Amino acid sequence: MKIHQNYTYNDLRNFSYILELANGDAIVLDPWDAEATAKAVADLGLSLKTIINTHEHWDHTRGNEALVEQTGCEVWAHENGKGKIPGMTRSLKAGEVIDLEPEVTMAVLDTPGHTFAHLCFLITQGGNPEAVFTGDTLFNAGVGNCHNGGSPEALYETIAAQFHTLDDGVTVYPGHDYLENNLKFTLHLEASNVVAADWLKQVEGNDPGKNPITTTIGDERSINTFFRLGSAEIKRSLEMPDADDSATFLALRHRRNSW
Repeated sequence: MKIHQNYTYNDLRNFSYILELANGDAIVLDPWDAEATAKAVADLGLSLKTIINTHEHWDHTRGNEALVEQTGCEVWAHENGKGKIPGMTRSLKAGEVIDLEPEVTMAVLDTPGHTFAHLCFLITQGGNPEAVFTGDTLFNAGVGNCHNGGSPEALYETIAAQFHTLDDGVTVYPGHDYLENNLKFTLHLEASNVVAADWLKQVEGNDPGKNPITTTIGDERSINTFFRLGSAEIKRSLEMPDADDSATFLALRHRRNSW
């Protein structure tokens, strides 16, 4: 299986993804633009069989209707997305493991926080976890907001239980490119973080459509404040030196809302 990351050049800096299967089928995650998605699938010589939406927000589903009309493809999403996600044909539930091709599976993660209809997807090859599609739950060097039907408390539980525990080598594929700004937020709170400073030099001014940059979970442990809840420097910056992980996370999410 091949993963094609498509940057959509809109104000929200969305990513869409095409999963290229060995049999010539394509799965599309979160199509922003139906015409561009259809062209990208055709250029790869593939046949679109399934759309998967990580959640119900319009910028992740706006390509659904036209693609379904053109191809008759299925649309898979969280059961709480019924009535909200255009063209939805199948509800996915936590713990489902979908066989994509021999030795490659996709595990469904129920990941509330950004919304309560949010799923993420862990790709495993040969028994080894290799990639995770995180929608608006986990970003490169950050996490999602909770403004539109979400809960920061639920987001903390999701990040702590389902992402802090992933293997270091798992590549993170989020729903938006916020890496540069997220690194600046990290350095705003943890100025001594030389790893984040080095990453910022690498990504400043980068065009993610021409030069896509990914992180791994191991990278996130070094550059993402929401993975660094035990950092004394971050807690001092928050003026919460004795806070536990949950309180630190919630304070970080609150600070990020207005930063």
